[in-house]
Amino acid sequence: MQVKIAPSWSEKLQNEFDAPYFSQLTQFVRKEYATGPCYPPGNQIFNAFNLCPFDKVKVVILGQDPYHEKGQAEGLCFSVADGVQWPPSLQNIFKEIEGDLHRPAPATGSLRRWAEQGVLLLNSTLTVRAHQAASHAGQGWETFTDAVVRLLSDERENLVFLLWGSYAQHKGAIVDRQRHLVLTSAHPSPLSAYRGFFGNHHFSLCNDYLIQHNITPINW
Repeated sequence: MQVKIAPSWSEKLQNEFDAPYFSQLTQFVRKEYATGPCYPPGNQIFNAFNLCPFDKVKVVILGQDPYHEKGQAEGLCFSVADGVQWPPSLQNIFKEIEGDLHRPAPATGSLRRWAEQGVLLLNSTLTVRAHQAASHAGQGWETFTDAVVRLLSDERENLVFLLWGSYAQHKGAIVDRQRHLVLTSAHPSPLSAYRGFFGNHHFSLCNDYLIQHNITPINW
C-alpha cells in the first residue's frame, strides 16, 4: 500500500503499510472520516513524520490520543493549532520549560517548531472521532506506532525518549536503554503534574545528553 508520508519513513515502514492489519486500519479510518467529523484533518494524520524525517529524529515524545475537539489536533502529540486555547497538559509542559530553562511561555501552542528541529511528537493512536476520546483505539494504530518506536530504538543511536505517564512508559518499554536516554515521569495532566512532572527537568537533561553526544540541542 502506498501511504502519503515522508520518503524516509515510507522506506522504513513499507512492511507495515503492506501488512494486513494496516489495510484493515485504513478501511476503518476512511469509513470513520466519511461518516462524521474526525481529527486531525486527513492531510495532517502523518504530520509528526512529515515534519520530522527518520534520519533527523533526535527526541521522541509519546502521547496517547489526538485532541478530539474541532480545530485542536494537528497530528503532533500535545500540540494545538495556532490560535487555539492551550489544553491543560500543554500549559503544564510550558510551565515546566519555564521552570527548568527559565524561558517564558511561547506565543503559540503549536509544537511544529519542535518537530522541525527533530522532535518526533508521536501519538499512539493517530486519529480520533470528534468528542470521543480513544474512539479509534484498538483498530491497529498502536501496532503501527509500536513498530515506529522499535524501528527508532533498533536503527538509531543516542535518541532521547520522554515518557510521561504510565501509558507512554509502557509503550516505551521496548526502547534499548543501552543505545538511548529514556526519561520518565508523571504525565503533565493536571491530575498528575504535581506528582512528579513539575521539577522533572527533562528538557535540560535532554539537551545536556544531546550536547554530550555532539548533537545540536532543541530550542524548547
